[in-house]
Amino acid sequence: MNSKCAANIKALKLYNTVGIQTGIEEASPHRLIQMLLDGALGRIASAKSHIYQNEIEAKGVNIGMAISIIGGLRDSLDHKAGGDIAANLDNLYEYMTYRLTEANIRNSHEMLDEVSGLLVEIKSAWDGIAGHELTARANETTPLMQNTG
Repeated sequence: MNSKCAANIKALKLYNTVGIQTGIEEASPHRLIQMLLDGALGRIASAKSHIYQNEIEAKGVNIGMAISIIGGLRDSLDHKAGGDIAANLDNLYEYMTYRLTEANIRNSHEMLDEVSGLLVEIKSAWDGIAGHELTARANETTPLMQNTG
């Protein structure tokens, strides 16, 4: 790899880091959860790719990062306000952590697919909540037009 290419890669990584940090600083708590879900899904996809390429260390690193992200999601649960939903999510996140650990040990892309599917379901519900919040805010801030005709 020539020095110009290496410099471009370094600049791209720095740009991505700054972009992510800016996104985090400006994000609502709801958006932060969406970002965590996206991050976990991305790490699982990378781990799956590393299994196919027989890159065991990189697979383990990505699965470990996905487990950490899911741990962050578990830590963010408000059991007092969330009641049964928070308890169910906590159990589901615990199950996902177990399955990711097993996927790492067994090099199982099927287990990774299972966890990805569960995360996609949670993310779609979370994205739906965000859509409802945006609609509600728009309705609150947009004055109703009166029919003058």
